[in-house]
Amino acid sequence: CIKANAKSCGECIQAGPNCGWCKKTDFLQEGEPTSARCDDLAALKTKGCPPEDIENPRGSKRLLENREVTNRKIGAAEKLDPQDITQIQPQKLLLKLRVGEPQTFSLKFKRAEDYPIDLYYLMDLSYSMKDDLENVKSLGTALMLEMEKITSDFRIGFGSFVEKTVMPYISTTPAKLRNPCTGDQNCTSPFSYKNVLSLTSEGNKFNELVGKQHISGNLDSPEGGFDAIMQVAVCGEQIGWRNVTRLLVFSTDAGFHFAGDGKLGGIVLPNDGKCHLENNMYTMSHYYDYPSIAHLVQKLSENNIQTIFAVTEEFQAVYKELKNLIPKSAVGTLSSNSSNVIQLIIDAYNSLSSEVILENTKLPKGVTISYKSFCKNGVNDTQEDGRKCSNISIGDEVKFEINITANECPKKGQNETIKIKPLGFTEEVEINLEFVCECQCQSEGEPNSPACHEGNGTFECGACRCNEGRIGRLCECSTDEVNSEDMDAYCRRENSTEICSNNGECICGQCVCKKRENTNEVYSGKYCECDNFNCDRSNGLICGGNGICKCRVCECFPNFTGSACDCSLDTTPCMASNGQICNGRGTCECGTCNCTDPKFQGPACETCQTCLGVCAEHKDCIQCRAFDKGEKKETCSQECMYFNMTRVESRDKLPQPGQPDPLSHCKEKDIDDCWFYFTYSVNSNGEASVHVVETPECPSGPDIIPIVAGVVAGIVLIGLALLLIWKLLMIIHDRREFAKFEKEKMNAKWDTVS
Repeated sequence: CIKANAKSCGECIQAGPNCGWCKKTDFLQEGEPTSARCDDLAALKTKGCPPEDIENPRGSKRLLENREVTNRKIGAAEKLDPQDITQIQPQKLLLKLRVGEPQTFSLKFKRAEDYPIDLYYLMDLSYSMKDDLENVKSLGTALMLEMEKITSDFRIGFGSFVEKTVMPYISTTPAKLRNPCTGDQNCTSPFSYKNVLSLTSEGNKFNELVGKQHISGNLDSPEGGFDAIMQVAVCGEQIGWRNVTRLLVFSTDAGFHFAGDGKLGGIVLPNDGKCHLENNMYTMSHYYDYPSIAHLVQKLSENNIQTIFAVTEEFQAVYKELKNLIPKSAVGTLSSNSSNVIQLIIDAYNSLSSEVILENTKLPKGVTISYKSFCKNGVNDTQEDGRKCSNISIGDEVKFEINITANECPKKGQNETIKIKPLGFTEEVEINLEFVCECQCQSEGEPNSPACHEGNGTFECGACRCNEGRIGRLCECSTDEVNSEDMDAYCRRENSTEICSNNGECICGQCVCKKRENTNEVYSGKYCECDNFNCDRSNGLICGGNGICKCRVCECFPNFTGSACDCSLDTTPCMASNGQICNGRGTCECGTCNCTDPKFQGPACETCQTCLGVCAEHKDCIQCRAFDKGEKKETCSQECMYFNMTRVESRDKLPQPGQPDPLSHCKEKDIDDCWFYFTYSVNSNGEASVHVVETPECPSGPDIIPIVAGVVAGIVLIGLALLLIWKLLMIIHDRREFAKFEKEKMNAKWDTVS
């Protein structure tokens, strides 16, 4: 928004959908240009613009016609005129578009059952189609019977074509012009296109008139069918087209001529796409070239005609390629004698009616459109495929979500109209576009306002829009004065040679500060000497993230101070576990404890490596005052009167945790090895309070007799155990010696001496 450099509210809202304009008169700081009124909505609120002073007109949509789609079944007693049947909803709406802001609406389409159909049969009557003509002569009544299964309102027409009536497409000799066929064949004179029967509901009349037709002939293989298709499309009155489903069946066994081929016959004028039927005959085939494929696509689409190409197997590939170029067209394979033409038409019609394709008219400059389809069985698509739904049956309902966006305002600001319709159908949605290019406050502007330097501009939306030839924030200068050196003197600070501190330009003797690439960084001040990005930083953030930079000085948020707003006044980080700030042994500065007692350190001055604990520190004084003994017994009255002491009967009566003042529970030994219990606390006034249990817990002396008896008994038992072990070892030793003796006795040998 800032980069748009908008000079007015209208220019601002065209910069983007999130841009707003502050019309508050005193919104701008000194030195800020008028374009600074244009910014993101959130940024304007941050800068102090009240929400009611922010101009931010939005786009909108309004339904003008919204008739429900028709629910009607074949055979119903209710007979409706085609114009009373609705297949598309809504029918008309108004969109107000703001640049960059899309407007979305839903379009519903339902193919009505028993919808009227007009079918025009256009047949190639060159000689090769002779046997086909015989089968087509009875087509009228037979096709009527089949189409009654689809619709109760069906009309049929017939036309024929051969070729342009000039060389080299036909022979122009008098005899060949009378009968172009050879031998004894009786053929009619060649012609380009003939409307034999306008659309009618009388099938017998179709049979009668087609039965009177005769084959003709030409010289080359491609036929002049494109001339005929063009005339059928644009000659609506002569053909008798109604605003219903329009089908054109194109039957041939040959290829086609297209734009440029007319040069062979000396025809160079492009086809004009207009109707030239006189007495139901196309009279300008010798004057205008064949139409191009693109020209045909345009005219068929404009007239909502769906084309069915009934061609022989030989030319299937050619016409399938043509089908890909012509929306809402189908190709069927025609038997050699056209005997299957009725089934071909039915199949092609079912194929065409199973697909809905939306198209829109030419969009105004700067307007874009996108589609999203919600088709049968949950199939959704976007982009180009979002325009269509396939595999739908008659009676099925499909929806489309359509987004229309304006990317710029029209130069003249005029309204536009676009139309969306399903290909092959006459119904359409008319969309009126109005562009939001100005703000409401601009219509309330005061021309030649005194606020704009003696009426040299229009005061609108909180700012001056200068008349031609006037410039300046208040239109106070003419363009002739802009470069005057006298004006530059007003843009220099005292004792300085820099114009606008080199941060702006001097216009009409006033500094207009330049803009930075980062739109959040702003120069301001009478001489552009101030900015909001050159303040002290902390942790890499301007003003530590805890203040606002104004004219290179930090204005800190509450509870912060310092040149970079990096000093917190919050004492919570300094709170010690006993509830005192810095444990009562320091001061809290910028959220950190500065310990005044050098023995203490740590975040809350609670750590003392050389100190006794609270209990050990005070036990001697409590012992002397409570029990009149201990190391400080002699000096108790001088050293131990700094606390108030209360005696309690038992440990249960001692103060418990949860009271407002910090509390320490202690258990210490006196000089008699007795345990005594007390609590020590300091209130908010710094007064110490001690509660002590009046009776120490002294351990009882040992019972000597049981101890002596136990020792003697132990000695006796150990002696007996040792004797038993010795005796057992001796028995084992004796038994081993005796066994050894017995063994040696058995093995002894005695010598006899004689």
